[in-house]
Formats: sequence, structure tokens, C-alpha cells
Amino acid sequence: MLTKVFRSGNSLAVRIPRELAIVDPSQEVDIERVGDTLVVRPVNKKTLAGLGTALAGFPSDFMADGREIHDQRERDWNTIAR
Repeated sequence: MLTKVFRSGNSLAVRIPRELAIVDPSQEVDIERVGDTLVVRPVNKKTLAGLGTALAGFPSDFMADGREIHDQRERDWNTIAR
């Protein structure tokens, strides 16, 4: 599908035709250049909306005795992948 690039303030913009729309007009998107291609993805903001339901799934005696205490080991921070 062919469309045009236009200027909006100091930025370039592209009008996305309705049949290609993947998000609501107010939703944020992430844009990335991959070679000579621009990839546009919707940003799915993570919320805690389902946390109560997830926690309700634990039995009432879950961790009733607390956590086990483990001795801390010395870590070699030079071997951690970055």
C-alpha cells in the first residue's frame, strides 16, 4: 500500500491507512530501524491489574512458616554475562 511522508512540526510523519492500523490512535508505539525498514510495534504497558487474582490462587498456608534461610555465597561478578 502506498502512502506519503509529510512534515509535522520538526518531525517526519507517515499516515497509516485504517486497514493497516494495529493500535488505537492514542496508544504509544515503539519504532525501530532494521536495515532500511522501519518496524512499528504497539507498546503494551505492564500493569498490576491481575495481581490480586494471581495472588488469590495461592493456598492460605502458602509460606506460613516463612522462608528458609540460606547462607549467602560470594559471587564472581566478572563471569556475569552483559
